[in-house]
Amino acid sequence: PETPVTRPIPTHCWPRPVLATLMALLALATVLGNALVVVAFAVDRSLRSRSNFFFLNLAVADLLVGGFCIPLYIPYILTGEWKFGKGLCKLWLVTDYLVCTASVFNIVLISYDRFISVTRAVTYRAQKSMTRNAIFKMALVWVAAFLLYGPAIISWEYVAKRSILPRGECYAEFFYNWYFLMTASIIEFFTPFVSVTYFNLSIYINIQKRNSLRNDYTVPSQDGLEMNFQGRKKKHVIFFVKPAERRSKKRKDQGLSTKQNSLSLDVPGTQDLPPLQLDLRTKAARGRQSHYRPSKSICNAERQADLANTVASRLRLSRDKRLAKSLAIIVCVFGLCWAPYTLLMIIRAACHGTCIQHSLYETSFWLLWLNSAINPILYPLCHVSFRKAFIKLLCPGKAKVHPHMYM
Repeated sequence: PETPVTRPIPTHCWPRPVLATLMALLALATVLGNALVVVAFAVDRSLRSRSNFFFLNLAVADLLVGGFCIPLYIPYILTGEWKFGKGLCKLWLVTDYLVCTASVFNIVLISYDRFISVTRAVTYRAQKSMTRNAIFKMALVWVAAFLLYGPAIISWEYVAKRSILPRGECYAEFFYNWYFLMTASIIEFFTPFVSVTYFNLSIYINIQKRNSLRNDYTVPSQDGLEMNFQGRKKKHVIFFVKPAERRSKKRKDQGLSTKQNSLSLDVPGTQDLPPLQLDLRTKAARGRQSHYRPSKSICNAERQADLANTVASRLRLSRDKRLAKSLAIIVCVFGLCWAPYTLLMIIRAACHGTCIQHSLYETSFWLLWLNSAINPILYPLCHVSFRKAFIKLLCPGKAKVHPHMYM
């Protein structure tokens, strides 16, 4: 790496008390908001689903931003000098790059999880209780985030056999290496952004198709069901029920002489539905052999099954629409907060800091940390389960007055 033309000392045009107050409020809001998410997850068992584990992982990353990264940066930006030594400088840089990158990868993981739940619902429900798999993915996010920047921050000066970091400053040795930053930006921002865009578009297209099918679908009448039932020779069978012989009164009482008997009809291709129940009533006026066609009862059962499937599909569609909207909001906020920093970082590295004002770069840098403060606000706005859990924690009296609203 070359010696930078301009030194990246934090600069600002705001009065120091105002700037310190704003940064302290941002750090406090970030810590409180994400701590609330972590506490809610620990207290409320209803939040412990596989998808919510990924939100917990994101909250932990954002909590470290507000609890460690921002507090150490406040005196640096106010005084323009790093006073905590080189060792703590590297620790701060590793942690800062780690948690910011982990936040991005968590957004990708959440988007992928929503993508699978909508487009491959059967597979997702079968794996919904696999908590171990979710924890493995959470750990993989942190390992990948560390490997992207951690080794470079720790060993860059030893590999290059010299350091470009002046005394009293704290920034990464690759601060002006365009090739490294471009490669890292592709992995850290451009690839994740394209991925989450693809996942969201796929979810949107899937919901639109299902919505179109729902609008085209109409529940047929009972007569239509009966005709349809009798016409489907491949899938349905007409039952002819023969009453028991009268030679045994006891057998007759246990058999068809009871008020009501039910037969189970399993139709191929509908294994997920309950078996259809056929109600057969014996009549005393019948002869020794009577033949029954229980098509009306079967059609009623089939109609009920169709109605149940329609209601269930509409509920799933409504749920998926809410999930898609909440995910779209989180992803859009992520893009708005990360895009300016990534683009300015690449441009600044290419021109060695001569074409980008550092105050503009500093503003884009703070947008990254602002994203960590916004995420906890998005949870209750976009997810009913988090909103109920937050109300239980913050307003326990309200939850006791209306317990049925927060179950």
